[in-house]
Amino acid sequence: MNQPPEKAIFAAGCFWGVEETFRTTEGVIDTRVGYTGGHTANPTYEQVCTGTTGHAEAMEVTFDPDIVTYSELLSIFWDLHDPTTVNRQGPDVGTQYRSAIFYLSKEQQEAAEESKKNLDASGKYSKPAVTEITKATEFYPAEEYHQKYVLKTGRHTCA
Repeated sequence: MNQPPEKAIFAAGCFWGVEETFRTTEGVIDTRVGYTGGHTANPTYEQVCTGTTGHAEAMEVTFDPDIVTYSELLSIFWDLHDPTTVNRQGPDVGTQYRSAIFYLSKEQQEAAEESKKNLDASGKYSKPAVTEITKATEFYPAEEYHQKYVLKTGRHTCA
C-alpha cells in the first residue's frame, strides 16, 4: 500500500446488509457495525432500537484508497439503499435507520456533499436525497453478535 488505510462511516438502514455489501467490496480491509450520531454514551442495541439515543445503526469501513476510493464507496452507499426516505429503509422504521454519511475529514465532507448533489441532479429518484451529511462523532461498536452477521447467519434483514 502506498497510502495508509482510511476509514469511512455510513448509515443506510439495518446495518447487517450494509456491512455485507461493504465487507465484500474489493479494497475494503475491515468493517464494523455500530452506533453513532447520537447523545447516549456506549449505547446497547436495545437502547438504540427505542429511537431515544439519537444514534443511527452505522457501518465503519476501513479501506485501502489505492484499491477503492472514498468516492467509489459513496457510489456503493447510494446504490444500496433508498436515500429519499426519512428514517426508513424497507420494513425498518425509526431514526436509527436514517440515511447518513458521517465524514471524518474536510475532503470526505466535500466529496459527500458533491456526490449527494450529483445524485439529486441525476434524476435517479423522483425526490431529493434526505441523507444527512454530518461530522463524525464517537463510533460505538455494536455487540459482537451483530458483527459480520450475514456472514455468520446468512440473514440479511433486521426486521
